[in-house]
Amino acid sequence: MKHQVSIMSDWVLLGLIAVLVVLLLLTVFGFAVYSGLFTEVVVSAGSPPIGSITLAYKFRVGPYGESGQLFTDGCSISSKLCSIGVYYDNPHTVSPEKCRFAIGRILSEGDAKPTEEQIRQFQKYGFKIFSFPTPSHVVMASFPFTTPLSIHLAINRVHPALDTYIKERKLCAHPRLEIYKEDRIYFVCPLARQGDFYVPEMKELERKSRAVAAEAEDAQTDITGADTMSEASSISIEATTDSRDTSVATSVLLPFPAGRGREEADNRSEHSYSESGASGSSFEELDLEGAGDGEGAPGLLPVTAYTESQEVSDKWTKEPIAAERGEE
Repeated sequence: MKHQVSIMSDWVLLGLIAVLVVLLLLTVFGFAVYSGLFTEVVVSAGSPPIGSITLAYKFRVGPYGESGQLFTDGCSISSKLCSIGVYYDNPHTVSPEKCRFAIGRILSEGDAKPTEEQIRQFQKYGFKIFSFPTPSHVVMASFPFTTPLSIHLAINRVHPALDTYIKERKLCAHPRLEIYKEDRIYFVCPLARQGDFYVPEMKELERKSRAVAAEAEDAQTDITGADTMSEASSISIEATTDSRDTSVATSVLLPFPAGRGREEADNRSEHSYSESGASGSSFEELDLEGAGDGEGAPGLLPVTAYTESQEVSDKWTKEPIAAERGEE
């Protein structure tokens, strides 16, 4: 009898454990669903979900995984403000240690102005103050922000959807803005005036990068020009030597038509000089091709200024932007 009671109690214990495991799994599953596990990611282009903003930020160069500490720093100063992250490089094509980003808190939005106390408080802890204008048109998506798990789900689901949308339509949309506002995470990619969303540190890095690229291009041009002149000189010398040999031979064998041989030599000499100057026509053709490529670039929006016929891969951008060039 006691043995039977012991067996029954063991089964009851196993049953309770099984029920607890099932309840635990259901709880985890429900938590994941509540965090947005099955939320459909809808990417669209149009008017932005936010207006102009003033933010307090810290700029970093390094793996995007280090942004978590910066978010924590901002939240520790003021937990009531919305967080924002601005990511300038595509982590799939740029090495982690070279990725550039800015993390901070939104101090004010629209016509509102941040208080002097807010500014002093953030500056005290190493934050800098900057303003972003209202973007005219953007590529955007949103995701529920209900639990900390929502952040990881959003990063793994929204960014690939944005990449696909932008690549399929050949849009120029960068940088990537993540705005944590109330119970939603907004992902915003400006389609115009991207330079307005570059913090001063990022603009300085871009200027230095362009300066280095320009120096390298000038050095390459000098080398190419020297090689071209050397080739032209050698062709010219060979042509002159050939013409002299031809003139001498012709004057000995055929004294009367010697003038014709001189004309042929002159024509050959002229041709060698035209070859050395052929690069000019090549640049003209290149300019025409470049002008042709810039027209009629396909895109979702009817405003062609918001699309470019270039592949945005290294960034969310790594090339210098047209708006920033205009500022300089």
